Amino acid sequence: MAKWRDVKKNRVKKESLSKNQEEYKSSCASLFARFKAFITDTFLIATPIVYIIIYLVFGSGDEFAQNRIQGWSYILSTLLIIITFFWYVKQQTPGMKAYSLKIVNLKKQRINIIQALIRYIATLFSMATFFLLLIPYINKDKKTFQDYMSRTILIEE
Repeated sequence: MAKWRDVKKNRVKKESLSKNQEEYKSSCASLFARFKAFITDTFLIATPIVYIIIYLVFGSGDEFAQNRIQGWSYILSTLLIIITFFWYVKQQTPGMKAYSLKIVNLKKQRINIIQALIRYIATLFSMATFFLLLIPYINKDKKTFQDYMSRTILIEE
């Protein structure tokens, strides 16, 4: 029980706030778990889509090479639909489920569809620019570029 003097000087609020910040930091997923989930999703979701687009839609690798921009737009738009569906409905992709990760907003609630779309676009942008991939190694709380842009975070269940 806090003394009246501590309550009046807002010392109690600061202590409870720091406990919430520690809880928030401890529940964030590690970068290695995120990487393992990304690799798993690449093999489970992206690789079959790439093969389907190359060989069923275009017919061959040569045909895909001639229409590379159109082919990659098909691949990325299909991945956009599938991954944002998983993030919005299930709060995790199959790779995230394999490593007990879940995507939530900063209040640890379900994300909305806009946050899922922003996160996907920010992920593509961070992969295209190598510098943005280094952000989690520079800052203290290990948040990625897509975490900052979409105001979401990956947590361990």
